[in-house]
Order: sequence, then structure tokens, then C-alpha cells
Amino acid sequence: MSSVGRALLLLVIAWVSLALLGLAAACSGGDDEGGTRTPAATGTAAATAKPTGTAAATGTPGSSTGQVDGITPTQIILGSHFAQSGTYGAAFAPVLSGLEAYFEYVNKEKGGVCNREIVLKAEDDQYDPAHAVDATRKLVEQDKIFAMVAGLGTAAHSAVWEYLNEKGIPDLWVMSGAHKWGADPKAHPWTVGILPDYYVEGTIQGKYISENFPAAKVGILYQNDDFGKDVLAGLQNGLDASNELVSQQTYEATAVDVRSQVTNIKQAGAEVVVCACIPGYAAQAIEGADRLGWKPQFIIDYVNSDPIMFQYAKPAAMEGVLTLQANKLSTWTDDPAVAQHHQIMSKYGTVAPGNYTMVGEVVGILMEEVLGRTCDNLTREGLMDAVESLDHFEGGVSLPGVSVTITPDDHIATEAMRFLRAKLVDGKGVWEYEGDLISFR
Repeated sequence: MSSVGRALLLLVIAWVSLALLGLAAACSGGDDEGGTRTPAATGTAAATAKPTGTAAATGTPGSSTGQVDGITPTQIILGSHFAQSGTYGAAFAPVLSGLEAYFEYVNKEKGGVCNREIVLKAEDDQYDPAHAVDATRKLVEQDKIFAMVAGLGTAAHSAVWEYLNEKGIPDLWVMSGAHKWGADPKAHPWTVGILPDYYVEGTIQGKYISENFPAAKVGILYQNDDFGKDVLAGLQNGLDASNELVSQQTYEATAVDVRSQVTNIKQAGAEVVVCACIPGYAAQAIEGADRLGWKPQFIIDYVNSDPIMFQYAKPAAMEGVLTLQANKLSTWTDDPAVAQHHQIMSKYGTVAPGNYTMVGEVVGILMEEVLGRTCDNLTREGLMDAVESLDHFEGGVSLPGVSVTITPDDHIATEAMRFLRAKLVDGKGVWEYEGDLISFR
């Protein structure tokens, strides 16, 4: 064969080879995303169905190597957007400290999970939705977290949960009881809350008022977002016709004080006041009423159920106030689980043990459990399969009878609570349980 003929033959072979490679790539669906599932590329529609099993777990959005973001041979990297500065940071710092301390305990004394250290990267969002967006994007796109854990605040998390679901990032144990987190798990399969549903809490408060204060006039002060509106709707659902809701007052999360709202509720003649407020505003409302010489029955949201409330408001003003909780109290040091919590906080924590630090430990225990169930399939899909396999799981610091069951159709975690009453003991304020466990079902 002539040299020209050989050259033509080589060109033909090269052309055929390139064509075959292109056909193979097209048939395999090859692109720069890799893997078998790319929620970020298809928007929210892709988040409506979560594939299960190992066939769906070959990669992670944005990966072309099969490497799962946030998983290394030695680490599992988790993220959280969490208020860590300002008034809100001071109020909720114990929750984050309890979570971080528990992870440190697991790492140092249990060898981590799946032979890996748990690393929590917590970004300060200052309880602000815009900062929450920036923090979350950094955690996902720069820090490459495996999952979001304990994102704090209804307004702040509302700004990022759609993004997390679109990206296919497990969005676990949201630190907010907004009804929407568990309202439609098919549309938001990656999000699971941990705190009780605010709507259900409001319903319980309403029923309690009608049973114990029949015909009493009721007022409500609530934060003007999904948090407060859920409690209001639940309260209206729970009250019977004998109780008139005489005043509905709102405040913004940026408000300086709520004195005028408290005055309005008093002037309306309310005898029972529900406060769907975070700690600083709940304390202002209680002390404001006290300064007016007015002593209605206050029922405050469970996000205030920590001894820190007796620092925010005078114990004498707090006496008789009711709230709700689902965990053992940090003062129950004779209980083995509570005693261990004190040891963990003493060794690894940054604040003193309290009811808030125990909330952080509840999240830590749940995360340790679901990660441990994922070791043979350490992917985001595998993690969600583990979450949805929880069946009446009870953590050590939860009240007896308070358990967590998660299924693909039910993403509501905590479904029972008890009332707490503020009391004065030797001049100091303490929370004490009263009544039986109330199931949300």
C-alpha cells in the first residue's frame, strides 16, 4: 500500500474511533456532573422523588469522580447556619455548644462514627435570612459539607431550605418548629425538623386554656413570621367558643421592645397571654406586665424553656409562667443520662449545662445514630434512608415516652411534650414539670 493510502486508512480509523467514543458517551448520559442523580441541574422537580438504594448513590451533585462531598477517609463534614453573635447568639449559644460538645465526646471517646471524625462547621448568620443564605452557600459550595444540621430560626432557615432541597443536601433537625418543614415531605424530601410543630403547640395551648381557664379572655403576642403565625393558627384551633381572643399583637424580629404591645393586650382585658416569642421578647413581655402591676397567666413558647429565662426576667416576675418541653431537665442530675450530659459539657462544652445544651445533645444523638446506620452506604441518599428508618427511637436525655419516628411520608420528629411551670425555690427561679405527657397524635 502506498504511503498516501496508509495515511488515508489511518484517518478513517481515527474518525471511526472518535465517532464510537461520542456514541458511547451519549448512551451513558456522560456529562460533567457524573453520578446517576443531579437535583441541582433540574431544579425543584428533581427534589420531589428521592431515589433509594445503592444504585442511586453513586455520586453527589457536582462530582465527576464518585466522591461524596463532605466524606473523606477520616472525616464526615457537617454544616450549620446558626446565630452566634449579638442578642440572638447569646440566647441560643448553649444549643450549639451542646451539639459541638456531644460530637467532640463521640470523636474522643467513641472513635467517631464509621471510623471517621465528625466535623461541624457552624457559620454565624446572626439570625438574619440574608446572612443565612451567604452562610449556607459557603458551607455547600466551598466547604463541601455532607449535610446541613440544626439550621436555626424560622426566618433564617426559610431563606435556604429550597436551595438545600434543590441541591439534594440532607437538611436535618431544623431548629424551628414551623409547620412547613414537615407539611409536604414529598416536595421537600431532604428536610426534617426536630422541634415540635408550632401549630400543634398552639393547639395544645388553646385546649389547655379552654380546659383550665374557661371563659377567660385571651391575648397573644407573636413574632410576625411563620413561627408566630403558626402558633396563632394553632391557638385559634385549640380554643373553644367560651374563650374570646381579645387582642392579637405582633412584633418584628428587629424590634427594640414590645412595651406598647403589652399595654394593648392589658387594655383589651386579657386574662391569659400566649407569647409566641423568642427569649428576649418573652422576658420583655413578662417584665413589662409586672411593671404595669398586671399578672395574667403567661404561656410562653417552648423555645424559652431554659433556666436562662430567669436571667433575662426577674424570677419573681416569672413565677407561674407556663411553657412546654420534651426533654429531661438539666437539674435532674440523679438521672444517668443527665449526669452524663453534665460530664460531657464539663469536659467538652463552652457553657454550663442547661435545658438548651440538652437540646443540642438530642440533635447530636440523632446524628450519631443515623450516621452509624449509613456506614455501608455513606452517601446523601443513604443518610436519608437511615433517617427515614428511625422507628420510635428514644435518645437518653428525652423524656420517657418521647420518641422519634421518621418515614418518607412523615418528617415530624418530636410529637409529645409536657407543661413546665416557673417556680421560686429559695428565691431562685426553676422550671418544674406538671401534668402528663401530651401526645401530638
